[in-house]
Amino acid sequence: MNGLVCNNELTYDVKKRNQTQADNGIELNERARRLLKSLIENYVREGMPVGSKALAKDSGLDLSPATIRNVMIDLEKLGLVSSPHTSAGRIPTSKGYRIFVDSLITVKAPSEGDLAQLRAELNVTESVDRLMSSVSSVLSGMTSMAGVVLVPRRDYTSLRRLEFLPLSEGRVLAILVVNDHEVQNRVIHTSKNYTEAELQQAANYLNTLFAGSDIRQVRRSVLQDMVSVKNSVNLAMQTAIDMADRVFDQDENDPADYVLTGQTNLMHFSDLADIDKLKQLFDAFTEKRDILHLLDECYSAQSMQIYIGEESGYQVLGDCSVVTAPYEVDGQILGVLGVIGPTRMNYERVIPLVDLTAKMLGTVLNQRD
Repeated sequence: MNGLVCNNELTYDVKKRNQTQADNGIELNERARRLLKSLIENYVREGMPVGSKALAKDSGLDLSPATIRNVMIDLEKLGLVSSPHTSAGRIPTSKGYRIFVDSLITVKAPSEGDLAQLRAELNVTESVDRLMSSVSSVLSGMTSMAGVVLVPRRDYTSLRRLEFLPLSEGRVLAILVVNDHEVQNRVIHTSKNYTEAELQQAANYLNTLFAGSDIRQVRRSVLQDMVSVKNSVNLAMQTAIDMADRVFDQDENDPADYVLTGQTNLMHFSDLADIDKLKQLFDAFTEKRDILHLLDECYSAQSMQIYIGEESGYQVLGDCSVVTAPYEVDGQILGVLGVIGPTRMNYERVIPLVDLTAKMLGTVLNQRD
């Protein structure tokens, strides 16, 4: 891919993103900040709880071990570090990582080797599907984590009308009229048999709410808002929510999909070694729903996003971090790409690498046009 030009300026301003100290109500003096930064860098590098002696050496501060221990106690009270039972050393928490990422990190520009590898892997002559797979693979290979790409969106799809017709054996035919005259039929399976009157009432309710809306917005509303209040509404609305959840949760009804590569890399991280947690994580990758929802949020934000641990809102990702950046063509964001890995990831390398990959993918897609 000769002639590829890419602006390496990082679009994620870690110094200004969330104003972490103010937002979390935490104020750290310079000594505490340097010790927290040293602890996280050491833990990311070594993977072992960090003790006072290592901190004294790494931080460059002329402090006694007793003083360092006192600072660590303060940081632990603030929820930024924790003490594993098996060691006197400490490890960062998700809250500690958040302060590190937002205000302490030293972002390093990708190396010439990284740039050369991206240029070699992202080929302008490939099909879009093949290109998405290449991006996912190269991210996985360069980070030794899981690489993920939300594929480009189709054009705006407006829901004009929705109808339901009862079939036999717990099946319902959903008829969607989209854009001007396009008709899509979907057979959905339900946990009970609904009468024609119940389905008509559900369709009327959903048409009142969503007629004229982009199907992507409808899907997000169903997944985020409607299902969460299902138990607190009347029976007719519960029927409508059930129908909507089944119709708009089908991948083929929503243009969003993603390519995931390298998920088996996650098995090699001690932080994710719990077999039950790994199984749940791999199940989430297979079912796609939760991951798609999270990527939808990243897409809607239209900027680099970093979810650390429980920040994603999904228990299955509680020990993971997700770093994504949007890619665009002619100023229009088409999707997002990124990596999924343990919270103990090398953010200083991963953040600019994800950012650069997104820019280079955008450059390739622009050249295709």
